[in-house]
Amino acid sequence: MSAEEILVHAVELGKNFCLYFEDDDELECDALCKEKTLHRVLRNVNSQLLVVRPDLNVAAFEDVTDQEMQSGKGMHFSIHCYKTTTPLAGLPVAFSVQVENKSYYMCCERECGKVIVRFKEGEVPKELPGESNIIFFKKTFTSCCSQAFKFEYSMERGMFLAFEEEGYLRKLILKKLSEDEVDETMKMSLCKFSQNENHSL
Repeated sequence: MSAEEILVHAVELGKNFCLYFEDDDELECDALCKEKTLHRVLRNVNSQLLVVRPDLNVAAFEDVTDQEMQSGKGMHFSIHCYKTTTPLAGLPVAFSVQVENKSYYMCCERECGKVIVRFKEGEVPKELPGESNIIFFKKTFTSCCSQAFKFEYSMERGMFLAFEEEGYLRKLILKKLSEDEVDETMKMSLCKFSQNENHSL
């Protein structure tokens, strides 16, 4: 066994207290740091909007009038975009929504062997460790449909936000997608509800 030299690099705390490792003068972030927050409604393939109703413990896509959309109760989402060192995975985002002056964030939890989408009261943190149950990777829906997106759960690759019909509801769920499959229930558009915002996502 031959002795080898091992180079050890200093650890640095960068802006927002992200952990950085110095390597050949290039800094790389090991945590997720919030970069910007956009405000959108989420629309499915049927042009229905995602509405969160914490009192009923449900999030579902519904037909909404323009007047209801402007009032925004449970449907005006903040989309928190994080910096990433792995852009091929997609843009890391987290979702939150205001309902009756309370903030709720989207997360996923395992229950009875199944991963469930939930909305919990609280704020989305500015910094996150490398893995978190609130992070989804935003990806273009298909190469020829660049204005629509799908959102992959960061902790379960191949699992995407989608809807399924349950009675009269189109409930928000996580759904498995095989490599070459196109599933329209996962197709979502991000639409502005404020005329003041110019950022694109």
